[in-house]
Amino acid sequence: MTRLVVVTGTSTDVGKTVVTAALAATAEGRVLVVKPVQTGAADDPGDAATVAELTGVDVVTFTVLDEPLAPDTAARRAGVAIPSVAEHAARVREVAAPYDVVVVEGAGGLLVRLDTDGGTVLDLAADLATTHEVEVVVVCGAGLGTLNHTELTVGALRARGLEPAGLVVGSWPAEPGLAERCNLEDLPRVSGVRLLGRVPAGSGVLDRAHFVAAARTWLP
Repeated sequence: MTRLVVVTGTSTDVGKTVVTAALAATAEGRVLVVKPVQTGAADDPGDAATVAELTGVDVVTFTVLDEPLAPDTAARRAGVAIPSVAEHAARVREVAAPYDVVVVEGAGGLLVRLDTDGGTVLDLAADLATTHEVEVVVVCGAGLGTLNHTELTVGALRARGLEPAGLVVGSWPAEPGLAERCNLEDLPRVSGVRLLGRVPAGSGVLDRAHFVAAARTWLP
């Protein structure tokens, strides 16, 4: 059966897309990256395009909205109907069939609403887990505040019966301060979830060959 990996963040701008690309680059077999909802498309080619550029794996985006807002807000402002989380889950299962690994990148944090009915990234992961074994990877920040954000995210996952597969620091600074260095030890300690690795800040500008090679050292 296809391996499903859901990537969520503790917040927005924590490096989720680059971590998604790193996970895709280090996966074995045929790999597909799915972005169920992309917002901010009026000014940005989108997260899936970034992943494709960095890795060369197949990518697909289901729903595209122009404004850089939460998907439900962007849809309401645009006056458009967007698929429900259940519909997104069904489509993930449909496109997953030919692939060995499918990496699903959420939008923002775990409780961001992907549809206008209140369905969240967490709901999508829970729906997919009814038919597949789902690995949830939590991308977290490096600095102050990350312990609280990470514990809240992990707690919400566990409340739905989803045990996170691991944490990844999504943007590790070149010169980490005291808080960042301490957080490397504290993140797994306070959350009870293993730290899979850390991705250096600025890695999204690497060319494909260097990115793919480096990803294997970031996520050993």
